[in-house]
Amino acid sequence: MGETREPRPQRQPPEPPEPPELRELAVGGVLLARRAMDAGWPRNKLFRRLTGEGWTRIPGGAWAEPGRVVDLSLCLRAGQLAIPGLVASHTAAASLWDIEVLRVEPEFTDLRRSRRRTGARTHWLALPPQDIAVRRELRVTTVARTLADLLRAGPRDEALVAVDSSLTWRTLGRTRRRPLIGTAAIASALDAPLPGAVRARRRLLLADPRAGSPAETMARLRMHDAGLHPSTQVELLTPNGRRCRPDFLFREEGVVVEIEGYAYHGSREAHRRDLARYNDLAACPEVRVVLRFGAEEVFRTPESFIAKIKSTLAPCR
Repeated sequence: MGETREPRPQRQPPEPPEPPELRELAVGGVLLARRAMDAGWPRNKLFRRLTGEGWTRIPGGAWAEPGRVVDLSLCLRAGQLAIPGLVASHTAAASLWDIEVLRVEPEFTDLRRSRRRTGARTHWLALPPQDIAVRRELRVTTVARTLADLLRAGPRDEALVAVDSSLTWRTLGRTRRRPLIGTAAIASALDAPLPGAVRARRRLLLADPRAGSPAETMARLRMHDAGLHPSTQVELLTPNGRRCRPDFLFREEGVVVEIEGYAYHGSREAHRRDLARYNDLAACPEVRVVLRFGAEEVFRTPESFIAKIKSTLAPCR
């Protein structure tokens, strides 16, 4: 009988390497789930770990690092990581340029017409290189292209709020921001034969670089639509020689319209200045009546706003 041979021990396959830590795979505080799985994370284990560590889901298959605020910039970063051909545009670009808008959402222009979804609003347009800039480490449409796109595609009033804001000095928080552009540059950006360009050029004619706030822009447009066309920011002199610039003046009727912002006066000194301004306006020889409206009335009950102005103007006409 032959000898019995012992079976050779089976070679064990090598242990798979541990996947990298999730924070090592994140870029700018954003982790793409697809990238983590490509790096070796099993899907179920990945999502358990993300949830357990307190990562925050971002629409489009991305996650924000624990402790990160999921704001506009982070959502835009996630979209551009997922689809490299995306450029932040429209209201998102306006916000990045510190242009005031009535609403803001993640919006992109897709240069490659990708079919993948990011959870954001996406437009399709072939942008030339000169229409793309970098702002806060994000690819974004230039100021001129952003405003031209809003005038072409956005609701008229929202677009003109952004245009007026870009044309003037504005105080945003504690920062005084200088004008960003002139109307000629916006008009030039509308020269290209794009859908809505003709309508956009008509809208641009309604812009006013003297507007001091979104509420003033909206008030002017409400009056325009009602057939009322006051002068804006006209310089007046009080009897003691002080200069005043009311928001709107119906010169023939001697009616001033002042628009108050949402913000409270903030201090006794600011409240005192506001009262002094009101008294100065009332003392001007050209002024018969001063009407004051809050921004909330302009935005929410424009019919009441217009009716009060018309009833005040009527006896003088």
